[in-house]
Amino acid sequence: MHTNPHISYSAARRTFQVLAIAAAAVLMGAGHSKALPVYGLDDDDGRDLAAQTSHRPSVEAAFPLESYGPNSTAHLVITDRAPLVSIEIRHVGPENGPVARLGNDVMTGVPVSKKHTIGRVSGRRIVNVHLGDWPSGVYFVQLTAPGGRVGYAPFVLRPKHLGENRVAVVMPTQTWQAYNHRDDNGDGKADTWYACACQHTARLGRPFLDRGTPPHFKYYEIPFLRWLSRTHPDVDIISDAELKGASGHQLADAYSLLIFSGHHEYVTTHEFDAVTDFRNRGGNLIFLSANNFYWKIVIHGRVMYRVIKWRDLGRPEAALLGVEYFHNDRGEHRGNWIVRNATHFAWLLDGTGLGNGGSISNGGIEADHVTSASPRSTRVVAEIPNLYGPGMTAQMTYYEKAGAKVFAAGAFTLAGGVRQPKVERLMENLWKRLANDPRP
Repeated sequence: MHTNPHISYSAARRTFQVLAIAAAAVLMGAGHSKALPVYGLDDDDGRDLAAQTSHRPSVEAAFPLESYGPNSTAHLVITDRAPLVSIEIRHVGPENGPVARLGNDVMTGVPVSKKHTIGRVSGRRIVNVHLGDWPSGVYFVQLTAPGGRVGYAPFVLRPKHLGENRVAVVMPTQTWQAYNHRDDNGDGKADTWYACACQHTARLGRPFLDRGTPPHFKYYEIPFLRWLSRTHPDVDIISDAELKGASGHQLADAYSLLIFSGHHEYVTTHEFDAVTDFRNRGGNLIFLSANNFYWKIVIHGRVMYRVIKWRDLGRPEAALLGVEYFHNDRGEHRGNWIVRNATHFAWLLDGTGLGNGGSISNGGIEADHVTSASPRSTRVVAEIPNLYGPGMTAQMTYYEKAGAKVFAAGAFTLAGGVRQPKVERLMENLWKRLANDPRP
């Protein structure tokens, strides 16, 4: 696991900082809660209401790292008991079939390895999994056992080197684990800061609930990964680990466009700095969801500590994204984006049939809007008017600065709605303008 390269401590200083982080997290409180379908804090008797998972039989396993390289060996940690387990590696995206009918505890993909039996597992077993020379992407090991037991262990297969392709899509691997309501220590509460105000850490590299499916994978990741596989297969898929390990200069040399397709809420200082520097060097950015780059975290080993909101450190996310998070209502209200500046954004709306007052998709869950910190060139493309009440309007935006082009959806989620013809055409227009690399 990559850690923040700007942090180097002796054991004593590390202990002191961890204690300080814990204290800060408690003072900050639990933060906002949110839902799709359910997020939330515990109720008065201490039960974690959000720790809901599939009741279908599973085989629990996980990879300790967020990403692996092709032609490498990954160590799969199985933490379960079964008399006979078989494993098979699958690639998410190239598969077909309706998404709406999938359960929240189902991962789909095409096999890239033969199914083979590894025998009995008895509580904890590490299995060496050999990865092939496959395209970068989201993959998972599917584990099966007698009695209809099925489990998934997802991972990102990164490219051989950054910049194999000029566009990279970043998977929100840290945010996946922040929303992982698994109870690791058996105390009856999920081991995430979403369980209660007393919790300020979450671990990387642990099994997910819902038989191993990352939170909301069906809604946010599957539609977009399938669209990519069908229309733009020549992209790099990377994780937060790659952002933690690369400088802005390296990212700008490797990519003309970074796409944050999911919910990228939790980032380290190095990630925030690197992506900002990438933008400042002319790198283009697309944010297809909302509430991105909201919280600062630090990572020690495989433990994430949520520290403080970036805006409270004088670094509002709107200065990078163009918009920043302002509200959610646990998914109770949704609405259409209404086009506001059709003439200015003729290139973006080309072929959609949309003009001022035209509507796009159906968004909500969480919302962003323009603030005084937004770059001066920020313009509103579309709005979801009064989404949470009078004046509480979500805003889709675009700006150009220092040669960079930055688009932000402003609500959940254009990536999830890419199957809709208008959204798909808008996405293609974005791709054409922002993925185009003028450099030799």
